[in-house]
Amino acid sequence: MTTLSRKIKCGIEIHQMLDTQSKLFCSCPTKIRKDPPDFTFLRRLRLARSEIGEIDPAALFEFEKGLQFLYEGYNDSVCLVEMDEEPPHPTNMEALTIALKFALLVNARIIDEIHVMRKIVIDGSNTTGFQRTMLVAVGGSINVKGKEIPIETICLEEDAARKIDERKDQQTVIYRLDRLGIPLIEVATGPVIESPEEAREVAHYIGLLLRSLGKVKRGLGTIRQDLNISVEGGARVEVKGVQYLDLIPLVVENEVKRQVKLLEIRDELVARGLSVTDILFEPVDVSKYFEKTKSKVARSALEKGGVALALKLKGFKGILGKEIQPGRRFGTELADRARYWARVGGIFHSDELPGYGISEEEVKILSEVLSLGENDAFVLVFDEREKALKALEAVYKRVLEAFSGVPEETRAANTDGTTRFMRPRPGKARMYPETDIRPIVISSQLIEKLKGELPEPPEETLKRLKKHYGLSDVLAQQLFSSEYLFFFEELVQETGVQPVIAATLLTNTLKSLRREGVNVEVLEEEHIKKVLKAVAENKLAKEAIPEVLRALAENPESSVEDVIEKLSLRGLTLQELERLVDEIISERKQLIMEKKEKAFSPIMGIVMEKVRGKIDGKIVAEVVRKKITEAISS
Repeated sequence: MTTLSRKIKCGIEIHQMLDTQSKLFCSCPTKIRKDPPDFTFLRRLRLARSEIGEIDPAALFEFEKGLQFLYEGYNDSVCLVEMDEEPPHPTNMEALTIALKFALLVNARIIDEIHVMRKIVIDGSNTTGFQRTMLVAVGGSINVKGKEIPIETICLEEDAARKIDERKDQQTVIYRLDRLGIPLIEVATGPVIESPEEAREVAHYIGLLLRSLGKVKRGLGTIRQDLNISVEGGARVEVKGVQYLDLIPLVVENEVKRQVKLLEIRDELVARGLSVTDILFEPVDVSKYFEKTKSKVARSALEKGGVALALKLKGFKGILGKEIQPGRRFGTELADRARYWARVGGIFHSDELPGYGISEEEVKILSEVLSLGENDAFVLVFDEREKALKALEAVYKRVLEAFSGVPEETRAANTDGTTRFMRPRPGKARMYPETDIRPIVISSQLIEKLKGELPEPPEETLKRLKKHYGLSDVLAQQLFSSEYLFFFEELVQETGVQPVIAATLLTNTLKSLRREGVNVEVLEEEHIKKVLKAVAENKLAKEAIPEVLRALAENPESSVEDVIEKLSLRGLTLQELERLVDEIISERKQLIMEKKEKAFSPIMGIVMEKVRGKIDGKIVAEVVRKKITEAISS
């Protein structure tokens, strides 16, 4: 991790899905489904003002997309509440109790009367057009490596629907309602985190505390981290959707780099003597200059009746091509805005042209038509006229923001650790009271009862596991630093595998596979349990674990048994091994008599070529030594 050039401030919001019997406001089960849905229905969501008459900018952004939403449901796990055809049921007290326990773990001040609020969300992820949430506690803290990290708020809320697909030609987004309504705990820290590594450590420790409660779901997508990041002299940016711990430091570092580069661009614009008044929104139709173009994008758009529109950007030559994150340039920022506001495929800009089929001659013509000066640039869009105009308007607004440095916005985390524009930051107008659910009074008797039911601190769990399972200090600390501390004990108890094998898989093996580019996030806990069960039953050698996990990651629908069979990794029994060694020694009797004990290495190598991945190497070594000794003495 590189040293960052500016002081940063970062806060984290952790969203943990709970493993309760039912959803937050109905009795449907909290089960994520993979089978085809039983029914669908189509909806459109409309924008509503808050109770004080204001419009939230993020909600306005989603509304202006003009989308419709196709919802998929199941007869046995989606009801009229999720469909917004029936009022919500009373709050799930099992979920609220878990949230209260977490509040007690971090010494937060619990709200004595909890009110449910509505948070406006009209991107289709909630059929109602809002998400129900409630503030449970404020003012707690945790200690991470000697530093106190304030916990500002603890909320309990309903999860959103799952986005399944998007049909751009029909302006339709498809959501599945199995996840909608599952309880979530949201934990928000203060903005006191000062480094990418510290961000991971804080998120990790909060995750440990949540998992210590026992009633939380595990696996990809069940815990999500949002990061609020700002650099000195910049603005607060929210990065949403970081799904696993090891990506957090990279996301923080890359987002900080982006903001620093944006501040440098602002300073460069000032140094060039430019101001917002120099940038004019005067799109020019340049379609006729591309009638014989070799650009496939341009030709396709024009043949469909579209246009080519260009916008001059005074003084911006060289700015659009500046890299602000690995593989992403300032021009990418403009393209992101154009895609989201106008739903175009993208844009071209002069810092990357000629290229993409657009010739040097075409660029020269555009420069003349737009009256470009030596330091001027342009942006080019090919699409339907209305969409192209909207795209250039979005580009124009983003260019004006460059004069202020870092715009406040909500961004999404990419899998490579970079970030992309998602939507404007929401304002205060998105919250208003829920009128269909009564407030919940939290009694002192309930709090005292819950204090007696709190789990042991993660540090005590670590000590107990080391002592009980005989783990080395290094392996135990690796386990503690991963998200698998509590899963480890469950694995050992359910599979009967040696503790060191389970711990090594959860720490070193998964990390190594991820570094090799294997998508280990698709592996479910059940996959890992069955692999270790096969090892415990001598159906699979521990050496073959990485190979089996790699195959399962590539084909997650396959069974462990099928993968073992397909890869010819079925474990050897001790009797089968002994017979094989007897055959090899019999064929090489002369070698053994000549080299005596020194024959071990060559014989071991021959045997391992045939049995590698099918039986523990230590067992093989013991059998080979024993059989060589018998052969020498016979």
